[in-house]
Amino acid sequence: MLTFAHLYLCADKKLTNIRRRLSQKPFIEKSTIPLNMLLKRICWVFTLLITTSTALLAGPTKEAGKDLFTANCASCHAKDMKTASTGPALGGVEERWADYPRTDLYSWVRNSQALIASGHPRATELWAKYKPTIMNSFSGLTDEQIESIIMYINDPGGKPVVDAGTETGSAKKESGIPWLFIGLALVLLLLAFALMRIVNNLQNVSRVRDGQEPVEKTLGEILSTKGAIAFFVFALVLIFGYKTVDNAINMGREQGYQPDQPIAFSHKIHAGINKIDCQYCHDTARRSKHASVPATNTCMNCHAAIKSGTITGTKEITKIYASIGYDPLTNRYIDGYDSWSEKQIEELFKKWIGQEYITANSLTALDDAGKSVVETQWDGIVEALRDDNNGKIQGPIEWVKIHNLPDHVYFNHSQHVSVGKIECQKCHGDIQEMDVVSQYATLGMGWCISCHSQTEVQFKDNPFYSQYNEEYIKYHKKQVAKPESEMDKVFVEDIGGLECQKCHY
Repeated sequence: MLTFAHLYLCADKKLTNIRRRLSQKPFIEKSTIPLNMLLKRICWVFTLLITTSTALLAGPTKEAGKDLFTANCASCHAKDMKTASTGPALGGVEERWADYPRTDLYSWVRNSQALIASGHPRATELWAKYKPTIMNSFSGLTDEQIESIIMYINDPGGKPVVDAGTETGSAKKESGIPWLFIGLALVLLLLAFALMRIVNNLQNVSRVRDGQEPVEKTLGEILSTKGAIAFFVFALVLIFGYKTVDNAINMGREQGYQPDQPIAFSHKIHAGINKIDCQYCHDTARRSKHASVPATNTCMNCHAAIKSGTITGTKEITKIYASIGYDPLTNRYIDGYDSWSEKQIEELFKKWIGQEYITANSLTALDDAGKSVVETQWDGIVEALRDDNNGKIQGPIEWVKIHNLPDHVYFNHSQHVSVGKIECQKCHGDIQEMDVVSQYATLGMGWCISCHSQTEVQFKDNPFYSQYNEEYIKYHKKQVAKPESEMDKVFVEDIGGLECQKCHY
C-alpha cells in the first residue's frame, strides 16, 4: 500500500514540477490535488477495513462451535448439554474447571489420558467416574476452536436449521448481504481507478518532457481503455468462477434437508420407543456399500400382525398394504394384484378402513365422521402411491432420498459399520428421536477428514483385522497385546484413512 501511494505521489510531483516550469498551474490545481486526497483516504479506508475484518474473523464464534461440536462431540455428548450420555453432560463445563487454568481445559480436550497420567485432580476425578470409557483425543483443535465449542455449549439454543412447519422440502440457508466483501470490492475499485490516474499522470509526464500538451482523460475515457475493460472482464470471470465452484461444492450438501415422504414413517416410534435395531430394516448396511431402503416385505414382517399405528391408526399402514397387495381382511397376499383396477383397490381398502373405524369406535355402522375418515385416508393412498413414476397404486413405495454424495466420492457402509464399528448416530444424528428424518451432518470433505483424524481403529475383538497382513497385526499388538507401548492408540488416519485414493479413485 505504501509503495502504491509513493508511486502515485512521485509521478504526481514530477508532473507538477514540469508543469510549473511550463506555467500550467491551473491544470495542476484542478487535476492533481484532489487525487492526492482521494488516494490518502482510500489507503486509510482499505487499511481500516482489512484490520477490522481480520479481527472479526480471527476470534471464536458460536456458529463455528456448533459445527465443531457436531463433527467431534455429538457422538458421545447429548446435544441439550444437560443429559449424560456416553460422556457427561457438558453444560456448566466452565464452572467445573474454574479452579484450574484455562489451558488445563484445553489440554483435557486435546489429550485427556495425558492429563490423567499427569495426576491432574479434575482429570483423575472424571476418569474415576467414567472409566474405562476413554475420551477421544482432539490434538488438532486450536485454542480458538475449543473456545468456539465452549461458546456453543453455553448457549446451544437458536433457530433450527429447518422449520418443519414451513420449509419441509429444503433446508433454510442463512442469508444476508456480505458487506465485508462489498466493501473490499469498492475499495479495490477505487484503487483501480486511482491506478489508472497514475498511469495517466505518468503518460502526461512523458508528453510534457517531449514538449506536448498533457491530456486530461475523462472518467468515461478511462473506463473504456483496454486496461479497464480487461480488469472488468477479469473481475467478472473471477466472480463467476467463485460462484460456480461454491455452488458445486455445496451440491448435495443440504444439511438439515427434511423432505416429505410418501409414508409418515417415524424412526422415533420404531427405533426409539420400540427399540428396533437399525440394521434389522437397513440390513445391507453391514454387508454392502449401500444401506439401502428396506423393501416393503421387511415392513410386512411386523405389519402383517400390527395393522393399526399408535398415532396414525390405519392411515399410514394401509399405504403399505396397498402398495404390496396385501388384503388385511383375509390376511393374505392378493394373487394377480398387479392387474387389479384402481376401482377394485379402492373398494377393498375403503372397506378395510371403514371396518377398523367401526371397531375402534364401538359402532354398528359407519357414521358421517367415519365416512370422512375413509375418504381422507383413501385420498392419502392415491397421493402417496399413484402420483409416482409408474402412475398406479401397485408397486414399490418411492421414498425421497435424503443423504446424497457426489458421484466422484466412494463411501462404503459395511466398511464403517462392520469393520469400523461406527454407530449410525455418528453420521445420521439421534435418529431414534426423529419423527421426520433430516440430514444431520454436512457430509463434506472436511467433516469426513476430521472424523478419520479423530476416530480410533477398533482392533479388539474385530475379526476383520486379525486375518490381515503383518502391518495390521503390528497395530493390533500395540493396541491390545501391548497397551504400554509408545502407540497405544491407532487412528484411521494412521492406516491410510486420509489417502486420496480411499475415497476418490
